[in-house]
Amino acid sequence: MLSTEKLTYWYTDKDQYLFKDVDLTFEAGHSYAIVGQSGSGKTTMVSLLAGLDTPKAGAILVEGEDIKKRGLTTYRRDKVAIVFQAYNLFTYMSALENLMTAMSITHASHKGDKAYAEAMLTKLGLTPEQMTKNVQKLSGGQQQRVAIARTMVCDAPLVVADEPTGNLDEDNTDDVIGLFNQIAHEQGKCVIIVTHEPSVAAKCDGVLRLEHREFTWEKALTPTPAA
Repeated sequence: MLSTEKLTYWYTDKDQYLFKDVDLTFEAGHSYAIVGQSGSGKTTMVSLLAGLDTPKAGAILVEGEDIKKRGLTTYRRDKVAIVFQAYNLFTYMSALENLMTAMSITHASHKGDKAYAEAMLTKLGLTPEQMTKNVQKLSGGQQQRVAIARTMVCDAPLVVADEPTGNLDEDNTDDVIGLFNQIAHEQGKCVIIVTHEPSVAAKCDGVLRLEHREFTWEKALTPTPAA
């Protein structure tokens, strides 16, 4: 679904690269964690995959097409849903309004379908009263659920999340990771999570470690048995 070819990135000095000639493949229907020490380049990698930044060399392909040919703005609108640690919700809107707006902006197939948005919020544990509250009046765990619901109502096949559980307690963290796996396994999306928490990474299907400027699979996907 998503792959990189000789992906390379540096800030100002090409001899001080964060990573170089990276070839990776991420499959639809699976969740992945990217782990590594702070400052190693994890967030930079997920920013590149989300089309928020451009590589210095190499390419990122979605469904076999270089995302630069599609155009990064179009790629982000049509192919990517992003979940941030800070939630990045419209703070002057309710939870329901946030979902309706996201569906409208991305031209999702369920655009304008209020019942569908309500069903997704219900699925993620919000009550009818909470759906219509200003999101700033919701708890951190509830706001993160709204942010995740936003990815579920849009048609983007790729979901990327940067430290999405950083502000949550243990119970909410477990619930949120369960929801990300649900998105991957039930909706057939590719979910990529940057995390510093081993317990979060352990629950993902694949774990990719960035260390000493190189990516290695700490936990690879189990191959599907031949028929």
